[in-house]
Amino acid sequence: MSGFTFKQFHINHDKCAMKVGTDGILLGAWATLEGANTALDIGTGTGLIALMLKQRAPSLVITAVEIDNDAFLQAKENISDSPWQDLNLWQGDINEFQANTVFDLIVSNPPFFNDSLKSENAQRMTARHTDALSFDSLCAKAASLLSEKGWFCVVLPTTELSRFESAANNANLTVIKKLWVFTSKKKAAKRVLLCLSHNDELQTLVEENLVIHDEGGEYSTAFKALCRDFYLNF
Repeated sequence: MSGFTFKQFHINHDKCAMKVGTDGILLGAWATLEGANTALDIGTGTGLIALMLKQRAPSLVITAVEIDNDAFLQAKENISDSPWQDLNLWQGDINEFQANTVFDLIVSNPPFFNDSLKSENAQRMTARHTDALSFDSLCAKAASLLSEKGWFCVVLPTTELSRFESAANNANLTVIKKLWVFTSKKKAAKRVLLCLSHNDELQTLVEENLVIHDEGGEYSTAFKALCRDFYLNF
C-alpha cells in the first residue's frame, strides 16, 4: 500500500503537493490538548495532523480546512478510511471560513516560503508559499477563531520565525512555548514549533530542544517518546 502507515491509520498522499513529513508529524504529536474540546486544522493537506489529534483525543470535535481540491479529496479519503468518521472537513479559503463557535485549539503547518523561487507546479506553490496565505492573514484569522484560553500551534522553518512572530504580535497573540528541532546535535535547528495564546498576562516563555537523531544516526529517545503512539517501529 502506498503512502504512510501509522499505528492506527493510513495516509495516502499521492494527490497532494505536500507529502507526509516530519514537520506535520511533530506538530500532530506535540500540539497542546490541555482543556481542548474543539480544534481547527488550517491547511489540513492529507488530513494527517487532524487524524493525529483525533487519535490522541477521540472526543475532540475537529474541523479541518483545505483550499486545494485534490488535497481536500485526499483528506476526505484518508478520513473516510480511518477509525474516526466524525471529523468535519471544509473546502475553501480559510479567510472565507465562518464558524458559529470558537476553537480551543488551532493547528497549522502553514505555507512558509516568502522569498524563495516559486515552483512551476501551482498546487505545490500554494502549499509551500505564503502568497495564498500570508503570516499576517493566518495569525489574524487564528486570533479571531481562537477561544479566550485557547492554543494556536504551528511548525515553521527557523528562518521564518521572526517574520511569523511579528505577524503574531500584530494579531495580539503571545508565544508561550517554543520547541527547537534539531536533526542532530551537530547541526543548527532547522524547525521550531510554537504554541501561542491570547493571554497577555506576564508569562515565562517555555523553550525546549528536540534532537531527532542520536550520534549513531538512529531516532533519539526523545523523538521516539514524542511519536511512539504513531510510528509503527517505535
